[in-house]
Amino acid sequence: MGKRYLVAYGLWALGGPLGLHHIYLGRDSHALLWMLTLGGFGMGWAWDFWKIPGLVHQCNRQEKIKNEVKEGVPPANPVRFIGQLTTGIYFGLVAAIGLSSLSSFYLIGLPLAVGLGVHLVACVGEQTSDLKNTLIAAFLTSPVFYGRAISMIPISITASITAQQNRRYRSHRQKDENLSLRLYRIGLAYLAFTGPLAYSALLNTSRTVSYIAESIGAMLNWLSIFPSFSALVERVLLLPYRAWGLFTGGGGFQDQYFKEWEKIYEFVASFQSEKEQLACKVLGVESQATLEEINRQYRDLVKIWHPDHNRHRPEEAEQHFLEIQAAYETLNHLRKIKNQ
Repeated sequence: MGKRYLVAYGLWALGGPLGLHHIYLGRDSHALLWMLTLGGFGMGWAWDFWKIPGLVHQCNRQEKIKNEVKEGVPPANPVRFIGQLTTGIYFGLVAAIGLSSLSSFYLIGLPLAVGLGVHLVACVGEQTSDLKNTLIAAFLTSPVFYGRAISMIPISITASITAQQNRRYRSHRQKDENLSLRLYRIGLAYLAFTGPLAYSALLNTSRTVSYIAESIGAMLNWLSIFPSFSALVERVLLLPYRAWGLFTGGGGFQDQYFKEWEKIYEFVASFQSEKEQLACKVLGVESQATLEEINRQYRDLVKIWHPDHNRHRPEEAEQHFLEIQAAYETLNHLRKIKNQ
């Protein structure tokens, strides 16, 4: 029976981030990927809105020509490669949170998790790749970066390149299976992924939070050789907090709430780029301002907003005074680090 556009769009709207529309279209690997990444970190689910007509047409076409096998090598797709790289790092980070206490984690657990994440993206749609070669590449790279928080990045890069080199069309179409059996298989994979993470988050919350912060910090420091890309990663990582601020009426990125934002930056101390921009905005200086210019602007603002000079509005003055002090301390610290 042919698939319908209306049903696919309905499932996309109701449970798109969980991949319900992909289950309907028989794309189980794609559905599992969406479940584990909440719709490709939200971006993939939104992009699916435009792709659903093509996916439905492709599914109905395959129903009619079940025995047809595509020849040759699929064209290289930079979007798929970026997805493999990102998902591999994400799987590695999740594995580190839930399984890093294992003695063989860096030699077995981490490369296995990263390799499986890369391979899952490689199996989306009509394509697949060689799982064995992908895992071999991950396992060979792992000892080189043994014990380092950023090790999932080079492992994912190597595994993604290997998966791309071994890409091919599926040799045969997935057999028609009972829906309950397919859901059972997807459910087992989902539990295997989320079980250790949930256990660690619930029973060892402080260690989990600390490890996340350290891992993200190490990753951003490693990416600092590409300033523009590093700043972009920072903004993406801060999106959930921005969205929460808008949802709760906080207004998101505002200079008068520097002290509140600083709590987030202290949690992930490596968000230096965003923190510096906000501090500059509070003090009203350029991002390239020298220490002398920062000190001069700080003294001028302190004279204006010191509570002793604003007895007619003490609460507002105290709030601004604290924001100015926090911004000044932040810029002073960051400038001293850069000058070392």
